[in-house]
Amino acid sequence: MAQTDQVPLQSGFHAKSTPAEVLAGIDLSGKTAIVTGGYSGIGLETVRALAGHGASVIVPVRSETKAQENLNGLSGSIRTAAMDLADLQSVRKFSDDISGETGTLDFLINNAGIMACPFAKVGPGWESQFGICHMGHFALTKALLPLLQNTPGSRVVALSSTAHKVSDVLWEDIHFERTEYNKWQAYGQAKTANALFANGLSRRLHDTGGLAFSVHPGGIFTPLQRHLPKEEMIALGWLDEDGEPSELAKAGFKTPEQGASTTLWAATSDALDGKPGVYCEDTDIAGLTDPDSPMSRYYGVDPHACDDEAAEKLWDISEALLRSA
Repeated sequence: MAQTDQVPLQSGFHAKSTPAEVLAGIDLSGKTAIVTGGYSGIGLETVRALAGHGASVIVPVRSETKAQENLNGLSGSIRTAAMDLADLQSVRKFSDDISGETGTLDFLINNAGIMACPFAKVGPGWESQFGICHMGHFALTKALLPLLQNTPGSRVVALSSTAHKVSDVLWEDIHFERTEYNKWQAYGQAKTANALFANGLSRRLHDTGGLAFSVHPGGIFTPLQRHLPKEEMIALGWLDEDGEPSELAKAGFKTPEQGASTTLWAATSDALDGKPGVYCEDTDIAGLTDPDSPMSRYYGVDPHACDDEAAEKLWDISEALLRSA
């Protein structure tokens, strides 16, 4: 899980591999998965693939109506249960209900998130991107940890992003109480936190054979961009002046289906045995960022997001925030 483990495996897959390719020959019958954000974007494709290969999938939902609209028509065992990552009471109720039903959990896919949104606070006063992307999932995973530890070979996948390169955790002012809010810095911090969380969690699962990983799914047009005005996406190079996907986006962006592949590979691949806590991208382990590469903004993992000491520091801070909530 240290930086020295960030070495690509030459997995045989590629940036635009599909779930069908990644899960070929894999039977998930008898296994249970929870996928947050599992009724839109890459989360929906993750649910489709897991259920299609035999897993029983539970999707926590804020909107039952929207969830059913999107999940209808998918084959396999899929059910929903109410939960809102911004509401710790609902996270606890969801976790208690699941723990009352089963003693095991094979896959926990912490997929949900928000991006570059206006400043807001959730829970006991947490900045919303850190609060939802990291702390909501931290609370959920902590509550489900006994199930994960009771399941041989359990895996947890945390959705990070290349945006981790924008910012380390703002250790002295995580919730922007003294610092002027910057929506991209806040998002970058949250995505760094997701990567460090998987690093720290891997140590908590080690003795029972579980594994945790973080993944960058790739550039994808999904509802995650809902807070970005068209003008900003044009300035970022994602859209052309007509509001259509730019040539850069057409070449580099993935479909939501392709975007689910790294998650599914991290959840199921035997190639990751013995590689706890690593950050993955393009259906492989990511290499450390090459600062001399012109593509360093888009590929690789920065050292601050795969640092064991930082992961433990964040775990301690997160525990304290949860206790005081």
